[in-house]
Amino acid sequence: MKFVLNGQPTDIAAHPAARLIDVLREDLGLTGTKEGCGEGECGACTVLVNGEPVCSCIIPVAQVAGTEVTTIEGLGGDHPLQHHFMNEVGAQCGICTPGMIMAALSLGPAPTLDDVKVALAGNLCRCTGYSAIYRAIMKWKGMPLPEAAGSLVVE
Repeated sequence: MKFVLNGQPTDIAAHPAARLIDVLREDLGLTGTKEGCGEGECGACTVLVNGEPVCSCIIPVAQVAGTEVTTIEGLGGDHPLQHHFMNEVGAQCGICTPGMIMAALSLGPAPTLDDVKVALAGNLCRCTGYSAIYRAIMKWKGMPLPEAAGSLVVE
């Protein structure tokens, strides 16, 4: 199976029906992508395929042949959004964080808070850290926080 992974050509001898998350974590050693529900409902395993967020736990690796796959490792650990997540305490237990960040990367240049909520609708945070996550993303995009979002602002 050939695809571009985090900017590098990759050729992996995996069963075509193997789940992408298993190939990433077990065969390629990229453990930054987390498995939550294993059913594509929580978004913890979100990666980008040709720039679009997908749940890597429900797609077979054969579906990424010839595509460009980006995992959290592909950001190099120094992406501005990763810093905002840390600065705004958007990461609590950390299981959802890579998926949240990867999903947020699909946002346009000037998203509203509603745009952020829609983009992350498929990503669940079990620590109820949504306010901090939304705040990190809005700051990353240089967007103001709505005044009406009282619970969004933590003093």
